Amino acid sequence: MRGRLTSPLTTPLPRQGSAPMNSHRWYTPWLLVAPAVVWTVVFALYPFINTIILSFTNTRPLVGGEFIGFDNYVELWHDDMFWNAMATTFIYVIVCIPLLTILPLLLALLVEKKIPGISFFRTVAYFPVIASVVVVALIWSWMFDSRGLINQSLQWMGVANSSIPFLVDRWKLLGCAILLTVWKGLGYYMIVYLAALGNVDHDLHEAAALDGASSFQRFRNVTIPGIRPAMVLIIALIAVSGMRIFSELYVLTNGTGGPGGEDSSLVMIIKQVGTGLSGQLGYASALSVVLFFLTLIPLATIGWANNKDLRSGHKPKQAGRRARRAAAVQAATKETMA
Repeated sequence: MRGRLTSPLTTPLPRQGSAPMNSHRWYTPWLLVAPAVVWTVVFALYPFINTIILSFTNTRPLVGGEFIGFDNYVELWHDDMFWNAMATTFIYVIVCIPLLTILPLLLALLVEKKIPGISFFRTVAYFPVIASVVVVALIWSWMFDSRGLINQSLQWMGVANSSIPFLVDRWKLLGCAILLTVWKGLGYYMIVYLAALGNVDHDLHEAAALDGASSFQRFRNVTIPGIRPAMVLIIALIAVSGMRIFSELYVLTNGTGGPGGEDSSLVMIIKQVGTGLSGQLGYASALSVVLFFLTLIPLATIGWANNKDLRSGHKPKQAGRRARRAAAVQAATKETMA
């Protein structure tokens, strides 16, 4: 008797009334999530909550402490060292944001071109990112020393008659640290821009070029709007990194914070106050809480920028894309005709 043929691609349906097949037990997903949850609670959530609690105490390493309310925050408000560190940090952020926003973009536009030797240049440009910041800062401290390469070169060319105090003067030292940060960050943010440039619709460039738009007009009306989300992200990352600056200033000043500690950052102040057997853990915790809320400002800016479309209303994706394309081409065409 010939059996009934069945397709190998079809599976028999379960009988009515039979229990559904379960490939895992109910606690299996929880076992997979447990390591990440434990890690987050132990190494992130608990230290954060403990820091907030300590900021309301006068705790010291060997003595302990007691609850003192907002006294640490009141002392912080009247501390000249804190405001000096705030000024240094904000100057660092304000100077680094435009430099590390524009220069990596120009570098990405260059390495994106298909010209001979550009692959080697792209690789070399990323070398400072993988180098240790401490080693690089040591090299820069030797270069900008009173008898370093920079001073000797300037004297040999006749630009300077004597050594320039790069690492002694407050503003020159801060400028050296900013240049070090910019040099190390160029390659990293260049990669971010390269990824963003790869997502820009090339049809927009072709349509604008056919309408007679110049390279600069296409850059301003097509490229910049296309990479705006990545640019906002980079600005926020630079702001957070600038507020948490430590290694560059610490190595260039040998841990002293420059002349009179004027080039100390907030993180350096936290280290100076909170370390040692007589460290003021409560006051250092208050400084840490202030730094945490300062870093929330650029992160909140990212969230606001990402949710802007949701607040303004939902539009079909294709329709929005066509509208942006038409607006970009129209803007480039108007500039060309003008």
